[in-house]
Amino acid sequence: MNNAFFSDLLASISERGRTLLRRGTSANGKQDSSGLIELCDALLSGRGEASGTAMASEVLDHYRHLDDAGRLEFFETLARHFGPDRERLAQAIESWRAQPNDADAGELHFASEPRRQELIRRLNRAPGGTSELVAMRADLLRLMNGHRDLAALDRDVVHLLSSWFNRGFLVLRRIDWSTPANILEQIIRYEAVHEIRDWNDLRRRIDPDDRRCYAFFHPALIDEPLIFVEVALTEAIPGAIAPLLAEDRKPVPIERARTAVFYSISNTQRGLGGISFGNFLIKQVVEELRRELPKLDTFVTLSPVPGFMQWLKQAGDVPVSDEDRALLESLDKPDWFGNAELAAQLRALLEPLAAHYFLKARTPKGRLIDSVARFHLGNGARLERIDWLGDLSPKGLRESAGIMVNYLYRLEDIEKNHEAYANQGEIAASSAVKKLLKSEGRRLLDMRLS
Repeated sequence: MNNAFFSDLLASISERGRTLLRRGTSANGKQDSSGLIELCDALLSGRGEASGTAMASEVLDHYRHLDDAGRLEFFETLARHFGPDRERLAQAIESWRAQPNDADAGELHFASEPRRQELIRRLNRAPGGTSELVAMRADLLRLMNGHRDLAALDRDVVHLLSSWFNRGFLVLRRIDWSTPANILEQIIRYEAVHEIRDWNDLRRRIDPDDRRCYAFFHPALIDEPLIFVEVALTEAIPGAIAPLLAEDRKPVPIERARTAVFYSISNTQRGLGGISFGNFLIKQVVEELRRELPKLDTFVTLSPVPGFMQWLKQAGDVPVSDEDRALLESLDKPDWFGNAELAAQLRALLEPLAAHYFLKARTPKGRLIDSVARFHLGNGARLERIDWLGDLSPKGLRESAGIMVNYLYRLEDIEKNHEAYANQGEIAASSAVKKLLKSEGRRLLDMRLS
């Protein structure tokens, strides 16, 4: 009898969801956002755990069947009509003003929470709900352009995802050739810095003794890495990427390795954009490597400079003369770097400009222009070296004229550098980089005097 009752209950719950889902189906069989909103209201008004889980699944299923126009309409409705309960909030404000106390403060806090936050929490109860919500956030980011009214909705989603994906829930796992193929496929697909061409290329990056790859995973996305880092173990700080990735390179004997080079960091979940894992990843990988290989004493990146050429071509504050501009046009020539005389002239111009780009150039909001620089400097690294012709791939030449850069993580200086950057905007840089900036200053003075 109990089993029959339970089966009838589940059937009733399922039928309720299907009935509501049918309300959102138009005459031509397509689903629209109005039925989805009805489902969301029903989900928020319900109290039962089992019915709520079933209803959350129906909401997510309905959402998956919407086109972009329907999804945008859904997001706009959440932004406009699923905010705080205004009557409850007004009463909480009045109570607080009349006689402030901890109880009224708590009520004010909960009354001010938008209804959409509780909706998102309930959607997360559905099987696979976390993954579905991350994908939904990716849609939101894609559709937000030109829709400022969706910013509040995005903040609410980020607020919850930041809690669910905080460092305490993340698990660090090493990726090697024995890792399941479905995860290795994602490493190939999401590599964002240096393309992995095929399985052989992947094996060269993760299988040899002098190579490592680590990724963060979350219990709700078991087989989906959130972010991963590729590491080369070398004898010294490298100045170019090609020798590290060459098919015919000779592996470094592990007993001779003294440097760990973080040469690629890639995020895999667009929906988690703005939720930083990279700083935790680097610090934990450093701890893992030091534990495994105590002789490692240098931890450094070999990083791209993705916005340098765009800044050179478009920014109005690039400190160059008309003569310099004419020389920069040489970068459009194929294989310009093969002309020794031309390459030397460009190096004398571009290296000081790169130092200016990293140390002086700012966005209208006062932030460093380069996102990679913001990431590593914000994590406490030092701008160690600018590497001329470090990346001669088509992408590297197009984005940075082949320039790469090393950020050095000195463990004893990380906290100090982070605090100086976060609080005063000070950039930790080596004397070699600062010297390049001074040479640029002298060149500008000569320009004014001539």
